[in-house]
Amino acid sequence: MLVITRREGEEVVIGDPKNPIGVVRIASVKGERVRIAFDFPRNVEINRREIADQIVQSPAEVLATIKPETA
Repeated sequence: MLVITRREGEEVVIGDPKNPIGVVRIASVKGERVRIAFDFPRNVEINRREIADQIVQSPAEVLATIKPETA
């Protein structure tokens, strides 16, 4: 696991820096809450851990996912 320290507004580039898969930005920090912004193509699934665990356990019952756009 890679652990990186970032401040509000700073970013982490995922993949090749010349053609990244996506970017993760620290949107805001308020007390113990951190808001993270993800800039990835719509076909890349991004889920909170608890939602990902639900998908693995019972895919038909998950109500909180966002489906990627179809071409």
